[in-house]
Amino acid sequence: MSDTQKSDALLFAVTLIAAVSWIFSKEAILLMPPLLFMAERFLLAGFVLAIVAWRPLSRLSADQIRRSLGVGLVFGVAMTFWIMGLFHGESMGEGAFLTSLGVVIVPILARLLFKEEQPQSTWIAIPIAVAGLALLSLKNGFRPEPAQLFFVSAAFILALYFTMNTRAANQRTVINRRGETIEKRRIPALPLTSLVLTTVGLVTLAASSMLEPWQKALFEPSGALLGWILASAIIGTAGRFLIQTYAQSLSAHSHGVVILILEPVWVSLFAALWFGETMSGLQLAGCALIFAALLVNRWGAFSKALKTWLRNQKTS
Repeated sequence: MSDTQKSDALLFAVTLIAAVSWIFSKEAILLMPPLLFMAERFLLAGFVLAIVAWRPLSRLSADQIRRSLGVGLVFGVAMTFWIMGLFHGESMGEGAFLTSLGVVIVPILARLLFKEEQPQSTWIAIPIAVAGLALLSLKNGFRPEPAQLFFVSAAFILALYFTMNTRAANQRTVINRRGETIEKRRIPALPLTSLVLTTVGLVTLAASSMLEPWQKALFEPSGALLGWILASAIIGTAGRFLIQTYAQSLSAHSHGVVILILEPVWVSLFAALWFGETMSGLQLAGCALIFAALLVNRWGAFSKALKTWLRNQKTS
């Protein structure tokens, strides 16, 4: 299996973990302030990974630490908007599909900001994905409600995070304004993830301290709440983002992250099972378009794998 195929397989697993994490988060914010929940979730996850990554963390250069903190700062702002959308929103499925617009924006952002070449299949897949997202989440038209605005804002900032995270996890050559060639050393997935998650926790903690009351959540925690926080921190945050960062480190190209567009499909299905949310015929059609966009985007790797499988069947 090539590194690109490994990356795709791991990102597919990430979409499932992420979808389950939406349920953890939704249950938790029913019991405590949303920004404080995010702070506790990400600080705990970052602390757990920092213990494991203590040695590689101590070997990071000042430039690697600076770039990691930059990724975390952008991600922290995105997560602030995301959790506020989840807090104010009535439909997890709709929120997930709006947020996944960030995945669609990634190739465009990588091309505009970093001149990163994208395969033609990506540009074909993007309008298909957008059409699917429109059917899924905007069945009544776009309404400037707080939840939708929060989710769309998070999507644009997440696109920047995905691009920065991929570049931080891969060694690359850049040319500065004076025409000098500089080698940017890759940041190993484990220390990068621990620094990013800790930074997100600090950003959301700062926002929470200014905007939310803490007394009840700090001094009257329930067993159920602690369970949701631990599940979110260990499974939905530390595990999920470590796997995602490692997967992104296997490929220097950002277009592979489009596979994360599967996440809202799983969120909608899990929300239907857990919270009783339903999907209309238009939304199901949107799911079909999402899968079509994914196949178009990864058609080269998909067709190659299919030809290899057929060839092996003939020779066996």
